[in-house]
Amino acid sequence: MANYVGALDQGTTSTRFIVFGNRGQIISADQKEHKQIYPQPGWVEHNPLEIWQNTQEVIRGAMAKGRIAGSELAAIGITNQRETTVLWDKNTGRPFANAIVWQCTRTHDICKELSKEGGQDRFRAKTGLPIATYFSGPKIKWILDNVPEARKAVHKGDALFGTMDTWVIWWLTGGPKGGAHVTDVTNASRTMLMNLHTLQWDHDILEIMGIPRHILPQIVPSSDQNPWGVTPEDGPVNARIPVCGALGDQQAALVGQTCFEIGEAKSTYGTGCFLLLNTGTKPTPSTHGLITTLAYQASGQPAMYCLEGSIAIAGALVQWVRDNLGLIKESREIEALARTVEDNGGIYFVPAFSGLFAPYWRSDARGAIVGLTRYVNKGHLARAVLEANAYQTRDIVEAMNQDSGVKLSKLKVDGGMVYNNLLMQFLADTLGVPVIRPKVTETTALGAAYAAGLAVGFWSDLEQLYKNWAEDYTWTPSMAPQIREKGYQGWKKAVERTLNWVDEPGV
Repeated sequence: MANYVGALDQGTTSTRFIVFGNRGQIISADQKEHKQIYPQPGWVEHNPLEIWQNTQEVIRGAMAKGRIAGSELAAIGITNQRETTVLWDKNTGRPFANAIVWQCTRTHDICKELSKEGGQDRFRAKTGLPIATYFSGPKIKWILDNVPEARKAVHKGDALFGTMDTWVIWWLTGGPKGGAHVTDVTNASRTMLMNLHTLQWDHDILEIMGIPRHILPQIVPSSDQNPWGVTPEDGPVNARIPVCGALGDQQAALVGQTCFEIGEAKSTYGTGCFLLLNTGTKPTPSTHGLITTLAYQASGQPAMYCLEGSIAIAGALVQWVRDNLGLIKESREIEALARTVEDNGGIYFVPAFSGLFAPYWRSDARGAIVGLTRYVNKGHLARAVLEANAYQTRDIVEAMNQDSGVKLSKLKVDGGMVYNNLLMQFLADTLGVPVIRPKVTETTALGAAYAAGLAVGFWSDLEQLYKNWAEDYTWTPSMAPQIREKGYQGWKKAVERTLNWVDEPGV
């Protein structure tokens, strides 16, 4: 009897497997971190084989903790860090190089070259994206240009490309023994290679980048009634279970937060911060630095689109303060440290460690702490770290209001940082709207579970999912408007100080 749905959440810093019940409740979970590899300044890599190993371990771990047999799963869904790129040998499953992570800036030169003709928005009409180091297409080109073994395998027809959803699904459904080579529309929309209107790989862009079509996965719906494959009986699930749901992590959170109506928005605070606004069945072009992207698609249904604002460094800034500065021993201690002071002491921390993402798209920017005086102490620094998350969100909301023509009235939030009450209150104050945390905050994994569960009829319709969603806490704005605006103007000045820092491309 299938009583549960499993969701694999392959994130930037860890991989988790969560088993959900019919009411969207967590039954059991297991998690494992993987190594962050920094070969040069601005470069970020992961070992794909380590991630696959961790994937198997967390599936077994969660099933054991919940005393759940593989046959009790109705389906498995995948959610993942999105633009991270891997090329591997289809016969052996061996990657030709480490995965290039979405934060990595090594493709700066390639992006500059691509922008020479038509500027940064050269492909925006087709893809909804600016040319930026963030996306997968230039990362594929970098591997083909710099890894001879990969190039040779491509010519022989032995190489496959995938973002992490594709990599994990391929292995989960058999790997070299007939694994499915697919990617869902949301992940495909982050490559800078898919046409938003046709939902197919764009021949002209592939030609410009020199990427052969045959290495790319098949594009499929996010929730697919035709399963892409099943898990083998000798695999980590120990049963033949359909794999039929996949969503990029931020789109998964949108689904997990049940933002199915036009104008509904959510913001996820994890390694980065990502705010998505549902815009319906037609792509809304952005003129204010946002991304037009896919929200989700169910079998036989029109695709849904959204506007997205992407921030590279959110929770990662707290990790940096913990690991690089040693100001705290655990991430959760940042709130108590920030509460030792009344305000930021006049300082702002702009975490442009790998350039600035939306709405600026400036890869020449680098991180800065501005406004320092002898008065400032570590409490002020901790507070500025938290405030940076709220100010970056406000940048996105300002752009979103202008692009969509709809003023944000409330914001649903999820991710690890939403238990930081000081940050959530400051976020409500900075945006001037209520901020709402749901009871189940693992909305990314929940969205992947919903995609797979809907495909096999475990959940009958969206109405059932709406009933599962419940509010846990709401923060309402309490800051005087003049103080709010003064703080935000200070932030804008601080952002200006980070620009034009990098003279040499790719540094």
